[in-house]
Amino acid sequence: MLNKGLRDEEKIRIDNVLKTLHSLVFVPEKAFDLDKIEEALKDFGLNIESLASISSEDLIILLERLHLDWDHKEQFADFLINFSKENQFNFKEKALSIYNYIQTESKTFSFGIFNKIAAVKANL
Repeated sequence: MLNKGLRDEEKIRIDNVLKTLHSLVFVPEKAFDLDKIEEALKDFGLNIESLASISSEDLIILLERLHLDWDHKEQFADFLINFSKENQFNFKEKALSIYNYIQTESKTFSFGIFNKIAAVKANL
């Protein structure tokens, strides 16, 4: 378990990585800067190729090991959905697994997560 100071630093670091990833996929389609996305994913020990090849279960385990809280996991899944808008990549199944994991394991029901799960299922 991390002490409070380290936990806060880790949370800030994770927040910054997720903000970077989101800023890189909120652009018109076909304009993703894959090099910048690769660089940001390195902070999570990933790259686009490893993200494509990792199983949903292993991705969730990785996110747990990286100390992502529920909100961080949701933001990462949101990134996967937005990144999937580029036809070359489809990470919707992984995002769906993360949303389902959050809904089940957080022990709280979230209408926001429920709606995201329904939206992903409708677009699979």
